[in-house]
Amino acid sequence: MRLIVTKDYAAMSDAAADYVADFIRTNPDASLTPATGSTPVGLYEELALRRQRGRLDASRLRIFQLDEYLGIAADDSRSLYGWLQRALLQPMGIPTDNVVSLPGNAPDPLAACHAYHAAVVAAGGLDLALLGLGPNGHLGYNDPPADANSTTRLLKLSESSLQGAANYFGGYDRVPRQALTMGMDLLLAARHKLLVVSGAHKREILRQALLGPVTPDVPASYLQQAANVTVIADEAAADPAVLAKFGSSL
Repeated sequence: MRLIVTKDYAAMSDAAADYVADFIRTNPDASLTPATGSTPVGLYEELALRRQRGRLDASRLRIFQLDEYLGIAADDSRSLYGWLQRALLQPMGIPTDNVVSLPGNAPDPLAACHAYHAAVVAAGGLDLALLGLGPNGHLGYNDPPADANSTTRLLKLSESSLQGAANYFGGYDRVPRQALTMGMDLLLAARHKLLVVSGAHKREILRQALLGPVTPDVPASYLQQAANVTVIADEAAADPAVLAKFGSSL
């Protein structure tokens, strides 16, 4: 595992963009799952700027949606697919034909999860899992407890995840209570994993994920046992003990 600590959020986003852009140039046909949420927004904006300047072509990437809310259609502005379209796919010129979605409004969500898992396997697995860290240690919507063998599934969202999505939906009561998520099995099997973390409110959970026991109660802790993991965090999120064990600063 490699940890890179940056001065602030902007520097974290820039360093993460360097990593992802270099990866895309080397692997233009890569299979990638991108995180949603506030932390990767700056990364995606920086990648889009590089594309606008003619320094990056992401049009051949194969994208696998990481998670989606149950009962929310892809064309609903509140869907995570819609968020991904606005934040990454359109700015990066990635065709919708290159995207495998998790259909939140599928008539049979369980069958949709099985089909999605099979599509990732058929593609040869993920080349890069681009991840954020939930306040309860989740990756995607793999809320605890979730062990390394947790597969793509429909699940009930934790209280922490419901609270975290309240602003996005305009109120806690409006947040769907269930979601579909790519499983820990596929994420941990990705050939490369990039975790981006920002803010003092993530310091304790990042410390638990990197230094605490490997446990289903902190799903991100399984990254300790995974190969090819890079963590890019800003100073606010980096506990001194974490930096002492793993880190280098930019």
